[in-house]
Amino acid sequence: MKRHLALITAFTVLALAAHADDPLFIEAEAFADHGGWSLDTSFTNVIGSPYLLAHGLGKAVADAKTTLKVPVAGTYRVWARTKDWVAPWKAGGAPGRFQVVANGAVIATEFGAKGAEWAWQEGGAVELPAGEVSLALRDLTGFDGRCDALLFSKDDAFTPPDGAALAAARAKWNGNAAGPEDAGEFDLVVVGGGYSGLGAAISAARQSLKVALVQDRFVLGGNGSSEIRVWAMGGTMRGKYPRLGEIIEEFSDQAPDSPAAGEFFVDKLKEEVCRNEKTLTLFLGHYAHAAATDPETKAIKSVTALDVKTGRERILRGKFFVDCTGHGHLGAMSGANFHMQPEGRMGMSNMWFWQNESAPQPWPQTPWALALDVGDFPRQIKSKSVFDGDPFMKGEWFWESGFNVNPIKNAELIRDWNLRAVFGAFSALKREGEYANAALKWVSFVGGPRESRLLEGDVTLTREDIVERREFPDGFVPTTWDIDLHYPKEQFAKKYPENPFISRAEFGAGVDRKNGYPIPYRCFYSKNVPNLFMAGRLISVTHEALGTVRVMRTCGMMGEVVGKAAYLAVRHNRSPRGVYESYLLSLIELIEQPGAMRRASLEAPLVLDPEIGKVRAKFAPWAGEARKPEAPGAVGIAGGIAVATLPGIVVDDALAKLTGTWTRASGMKPFIGAGYAYANAKSEAEARFEFKVPKTGRYEVRVAWAGHENRASNAACAIEREGEAALKLQLNQRENPTDTNGFHSLGAFDFTSGKANAVVLRAEGANGFIHADAVQIREVK
Repeated sequence: MKRHLALITAFTVLALAAHADDPLFIEAEAFADHGGWSLDTSFTNVIGSPYLLAHGLGKAVADAKTTLKVPVAGTYRVWARTKDWVAPWKAGGAPGRFQVVANGAVIATEFGAKGAEWAWQEGGAVELPAGEVSLALRDLTGFDGRCDALLFSKDDAFTPPDGAALAAARAKWNGNAAGPEDAGEFDLVVVGGGYSGLGAAISAARQSLKVALVQDRFVLGGNGSSEIRVWAMGGTMRGKYPRLGEIIEEFSDQAPDSPAAGEFFVDKLKEEVCRNEKTLTLFLGHYAHAAATDPETKAIKSVTALDVKTGRERILRGKFFVDCTGHGHLGAMSGANFHMQPEGRMGMSNMWFWQNESAPQPWPQTPWALALDVGDFPRQIKSKSVFDGDPFMKGEWFWESGFNVNPIKNAELIRDWNLRAVFGAFSALKREGEYANAALKWVSFVGGPRESRLLEGDVTLTREDIVERREFPDGFVPTTWDIDLHYPKEQFAKKYPENPFISRAEFGAGVDRKNGYPIPYRCFYSKNVPNLFMAGRLISVTHEALGTVRVMRTCGMMGEVVGKAAYLAVRHNRSPRGVYESYLLSLIELIEQPGAMRRASLEAPLVLDPEIGKVRAKFAPWAGEARKPEAPGAVGIAGGIAVATLPGIVVDDALAKLTGTWTRASGMKPFIGAGYAYANAKSEAEARFEFKVPKTGRYEVRVAWAGHENRASNAACAIEREGEAALKLQLNQRENPTDTNGFHSLGAFDFTSGKANAVVLRAEGANGFIHADAVQIREVK
């Protein structure tokens, strides 16, 4: 991190002053200290650059700060590239106003107060001394002011460039005039770091491929990250190929609802799983904005990615590429055939939540927000998770708009309309006396989109294929979500019929949730770009079929298949289509292998890597079905403690009787065996650890769990002797164990030889997840 900041500072100070006559240019995102401003990269393809956003929820954010090297003292005219973000709707009030502070002097102009489009706004003149000068962006409202870049010029005749001229000038000013840096050649370049991109990159790396994973954000997971907070749906590890999904379950979220508090989306775990792969290189904070193709073969040769903080470009060359961008950006840049529903698409959501405080909370006037009354939107729903120790009231997935708005060109307008709706709704609440203590705590400024481009493959999956269960020889990934399409909810569309902001879900014919419908591999590569794979919500399906395949765990399994197919393509010098035509049986063999299998090189056989070990058991994250984990395998997952090394009687969760809905995981350490199970209060889950002692006597009872703030502090536990509950306890599973193996002592009890006993954990009434790992019974000497 220190090295990264140093590079930013060096760029900021040195690259701006190549010649004394040049204007002084600085990208806002390149500020060394962003303060309270957020880095917004979502619209780089349209705007031409990332920008800083003052997303303060009505409270001015802390200054963004940096330094600027001024070669010659004098009077400089100043411009900021910005916009009045509510002007497209002719809304008054200019909520995005900010000022520039140069060398301690506040420039009087309030930027962001005019213009419906991104443009240079002039701010007058400022005296700057020669040498290093401090620079700051000062937010005035807390309502999403935005700054792309600043320019200073001593030349009275200077006019800032725009359009194509600005792109050329940026290349010069950002040090890219000589061309992008060469980041190397890879077997597989994965563009997009959501669940599908993670599945593809990790799967390919475990097949020994040299992989680049390019992600414009600094967290992984896409819609399933802490920035957007959509919980990952879809059943894994089931159907024809139950090994699919094992990789995804190594990092999938633990959220009890959506949105939930940020820690449930395990951003760090996702990054850790990637960084544990020796042949996988992460390019976080890199926006892939261009692709070079061979004019004869039409194959992609490279992608060019913009470092979203420094403005420098890097070129990544590859044998094969995967579009996991969601929007099909890489496919469109490389000439891939695609189609897009002309209207009536599913839209973009920006979720939010608020909490009641102990005293009245201020809230500014928002005349520029949507003019809403309390009856114009659904009442918020109480969360199942907590933020700062308390539940909150949340606006869920159905805060969605953009059904008939271009989801590529006008993505920023869709997001901004959602923000106007959220702020208008909260203002309506605040006008009601019962909400005086309400405080707005979180609004996602990164939108969660559902539908845009659909790239064309050799097979385009249809609704009829799924409903009629048409069999494909390459049907692999189980889709277990019903055909779920979103439409404006008529009840709440009366005030704004041209762009409703509340949706409803319409479910079509049911899908077999237990086994799933197998999506064919031929939906996962481009019909006309010979080395382009794709995974995620952009695969080759119709609008109706997208309603079932689009959920994140399903998309992640697509990535797993693509990663394995990419190995065969590299190994045998075949196209993705050639893998289907010549190596389908080999692909099936790879798909039947555990997700933890690794090979050391292209020629090496697959082995079960002891650093990862055996995979987790099957589970249903959304269904209330009872299940029993698979028997433990021969190798423990990294961090696991072998039962054989522990004294006494040890009952692992793999041998416990689990009823209700449980999720298997291995991200929290230490744990016993292959991992642990966890469940939330709504699941009515129960874990029974049954045992018999070899001789009558007194035994210490110990329960293993790894403490975490999202665990229950009141987990119900009963110790049963001879079929009767001898003791009922409440376990604080937020406490960390003092025992290095993860056990917590419940005390010593008398047990009779040969009689049935049990330790029982129950989720009912819990104020967080309950954690079921193992029970140890040790004789008291």
